[in-house]
Amino acid sequence: MKKNLLIKNALRIVTMDDGRRELSNADILTNGRAILTLGKNLPEDGAQILDASGCVVVPGFINTHHHLCQTLTRCVPAAQNAKLFDWLRHLYGIWRHLTPEAAGIGAEVGLSELLLTGCTTSADHTYLFPRGQGNELIDRQIEAARKLGIRFHPTRGSLSMGVSKGGLPPDDCVQDEDEILKDGERLVKAYHDPAPLSMCRVGLAPNAPFTVSPELLKAVALQARKWGVMLHTHIAETLDEEIFCLQRYGMRPLDFIESVGWLEGNAWFAHMVHINGEEVARLAKSRTGVAHCPSSNMRLGSGTAPVRRYRDAGVAVGLGVDGSASNDTSDMLAELRQCLLAHRVLTGVDSMPAREVLEMATRDAARVLHRDDIGQLAPGKAADLAIFDVGTVDYAGAMSDPVAALVFCGSSHRSKWTIVDGKIVVENGRLTGADEREIAVRANQASLALIAKGPKS
Repeated sequence: MKKNLLIKNALRIVTMDDGRRELSNADILTNGRAILTLGKNLPEDGAQILDASGCVVVPGFINTHHHLCQTLTRCVPAAQNAKLFDWLRHLYGIWRHLTPEAAGIGAEVGLSELLLTGCTTSADHTYLFPRGQGNELIDRQIEAARKLGIRFHPTRGSLSMGVSKGGLPPDDCVQDEDEILKDGERLVKAYHDPAPLSMCRVGLAPNAPFTVSPELLKAVALQARKWGVMLHTHIAETLDEEIFCLQRYGMRPLDFIESVGWLEGNAWFAHMVHINGEEVARLAKSRTGVAHCPSSNMRLGSGTAPVRRYRDAGVAVGLGVDGSASNDTSDMLAELRQCLLAHRVLTGVDSMPAREVLEMATRDAARVLHRDDIGQLAPGKAADLAIFDVGTVDYAGAMSDPVAALVFCGSSHRSKWTIVDGKIVVENGRLTGADEREIAVRANQASLALIAKGPKS
């Protein structure tokens, strides 16, 4: 049985509960995997004590979109200044050499970064399964998540429509659709846990309208409804995608994805940059969530999603760091700050307050993933917390609002403690379950070996 944790004397506790309460000079007591109570001067009763004096405590952040394998292909020179389709064409030539071992190492890198920056739950979207390597990439990622102690939402992605069928990927990067469907079933049956406080929930995630067939999208939607799991894909990321859908299907991307059964209330979409007002209303009506990835969209020059319109319409919006070949980091706090800044440029300086960004990264991201047990600090919710020391020099001068300081200020972005499922997984800014330097050494070796097999220019 896990020992209770008592987080004492926190400068500020941001609960993100239904009343959006913020508690000053207060404590949190966890009861194993869940939060027992919050308040002042809580009794110790033999609990393990963490002195959070000078710290801000928030619900653990929730990352709603990632491609963990891409941590091994950060800032590849030929892809540094490319827009999405050209970026993909080059990187397919590298990713076609991925192995399950490399996928596991990439996951350790990305998930470690997330934990170190206060993220306690992460989704992932792995979609390229090289021929001859089997289907074990996601298995290795789940092993990495278990090792590090993060709550995990992997999704079984896929490519099925190569260039010979009018798609974007090379033909040797796509899989047979029967194989895709069978492996999705295998992963759901092996790893999906729908129970409260689950540490692993599996979703199904064909890659995008320009890489998979309508028939696969329809079949996967039926699978998801049968097994009660979520759907995920990329939609409306770029104008190139919009042109592709109009030319091939005579429909805009959202119309197309609705035509194959994906607006039934069990999906969330990454990016959603190029969309109109009527489409925003349809997303809200269908209870479809959005993973907003501001850094990636800016890095690739794709644009900025209309998040203010989404939120005003009632669409659930969470934040996503996206793949580390289009963001080049898995820094969750950096993504919060990028969101704050991007929308002040897009829709006005008062359109994105710091606390709204924090809400998107916590309770609203939980809505996106259809979870009601994470994203808040309240009795019965998961004991997932991020604790930041704001007494350091990078927060000096910001104590008039230490909560907003998490988004506006900071340079190191490392949590003092990250707690997942009642277990301390980051302590004093260091992983407790792995050696960062050892992970980095293995990742660099795997990265250089992978890139060496790819295109030379």
